[in-house]
Amino acid sequence: MKKILYVILDGLGDEPHPDLGDKTPLEAANTPNLDSLARRGRNGVVVTVGEGIAPESDIAVFSILGYDPHTQHAGRGPLEALGAGLEMRNGDLAWRANFATVDEDDTIVDRRAGRDLSTDEATQLADACNSQIALESATSTLLATSEHRGVFHVRYDDGPLSAEISNSDPAYARQGSLGVALEKFDPYVKECQALDGSESARIGAALTNDWTWKAHAILETHEVNRARDKRGRPVANIVLVRDAGNHIPVVESLRDRFGMNFACFAEMPVEIGISIVTGMEPILVTSPTDPAGYSKLAERTIEALDGFDALYVHLKGPDVPAHDGRAFDKRDVIADIDEGYFGTLLPELGGGVVIAVTADHSTSCVRKAHTADPVPIVIAAGGLASDGTRAYSESEAASGSLGRLHGTRVLPMLVDLARS
Repeated sequence: MKKILYVILDGLGDEPHPDLGDKTPLEAANTPNLDSLARRGRNGVVVTVGEGIAPESDIAVFSILGYDPHTQHAGRGPLEALGAGLEMRNGDLAWRANFATVDEDDTIVDRRAGRDLSTDEATQLADACNSQIALESATSTLLATSEHRGVFHVRYDDGPLSAEISNSDPAYARQGSLGVALEKFDPYVKECQALDGSESARIGAALTNDWTWKAHAILETHEVNRARDKRGRPVANIVLVRDAGNHIPVVESLRDRFGMNFACFAEMPVEIGISIVTGMEPILVTSPTDPAGYSKLAERTIEALDGFDALYVHLKGPDVPAHDGRAFDKRDVIADIDEGYFGTLLPELGGGVVIAVTADHSTSCVRKAHTADPVPIVIAAGGLASDGTRAYSESEAASGSLGRLHGTRVLPMLVDLARS
């Protein structure tokens, strides 16, 4: 039986950009190694969650691991809480949180506080909120996880809370159980509202709203933000929350489903949470920033494949500059990944490995947001005939032999190839 290497390039897909000669960042990037993989493999495109859905990463990853996020997902908040080590009981409310910046009119100036809030700064801000905020008949915890990112957790003394609550973060909305990215939104903190009319949702929304504005008052005058303001940097004076959940999802493990031992390279809490829920062994890594770092990660990949039947690797790199509209930087990150990661990895892989490279979603540098556009995929393995695709790109993949795949179909296809 062959091994499986499943590589996800976060936010890889894009649309033509005028600064890149109307090419996408992937098309404009120097990617000889990925192009070589495309020429020897089979290609197509993946609609990760559903037509017309611009997914968040968590529901997209659930889908491309073979789970239906419409029925098997419980909100990003619990996955973040689980991955960050917070105790999550059924009926607790957990949210994904962002430190952000609002002006004196409560208009959101920056949803990520300039993207330069250090984890140490965020931890100091979270500690201040935790020590000073009291909620009626409830306890709350804000845990800073990585830079501007965090988890907000509420436990109500008088019973379970419902997660049927809208977001305060206006850039994301709920579609049933799914968290989806919005291309356009009004830049104001939204009041969380009960979505199902239940008392447990009403209480959860009220507690979250109460906490949000109490936290705002504390953050406004905190020494961390005073220092940031003096340096001319955006202050982290509000916390935006999204994708509430009130339980950890229970699903059939990948090992039980496919009879294979899976591992996952995990950096962010949500990735660790998904690993735990799906039964993958989390292997903690840090995000590389240059070809040398990606080369070292490729060496760790080769080592990990020796100990597991399947390895899931999620590389965050392309998504970050896309959210900021930095098309040249996204192009260069893709080139760094090609040179450092795939340039080191591919010569070491024999025919006994099925490798797939795709993305969790598209992130447009033009629109600075996730989009519903499909993402390219290439699958290569010993004995698998080429389909004649010339390069790894959105346009080339669209005419590949794999056609247009739904995200839930990808992993079962890889397992079938590994068994063939």
